Amino acid sequence: QVQLVESGGELVQAGGSLRLSCVASGRTFSNLAMGWFRQAPGKEREFVAGTDWSGDRTVYADSVKGRFLISRDNAKYSAYLQMDSLKPEDTAVYYCASSRSFSLPPNYSDTRSYSFWGQGTQVTVSS
Repeated sequence: QVQLVESGGELVQAGGSLRLSCVASGRTFSNLAMGWFRQAPGKEREFVAGTDWSGDRTVYADSVKGRFLISRDNAKYSAYLQMDSLKPEDTAVYYCASSRSFSLPPNYSDTRSYSFWGQGTQVTVSS
């Protein structure tokens, strides 16, 4: 079992930056691919970024490519999402999630590919 706790969300102005953190309990996190998702009010949860167990392979949604950076520090059982050039449309609750595999799932953008989820952290970008 992996428990995930996100932090770092807050209110920020458009153009600003935030760094989200995801801390995991359980050593198995270091062996598992993980991802960041977000959910805006009235919308479905959507994929943001993902990485394999090592952090060497990363993938991004087109909407955040070039602005967001996913990383992880397995020694600290942690993952991060650096968000730059934030836009009002980035406003959402952000969730980290862990899969049950080393590598990114074939359908890495599908929420069903992830077994463990955090409770989320709110990011609000004002215009």
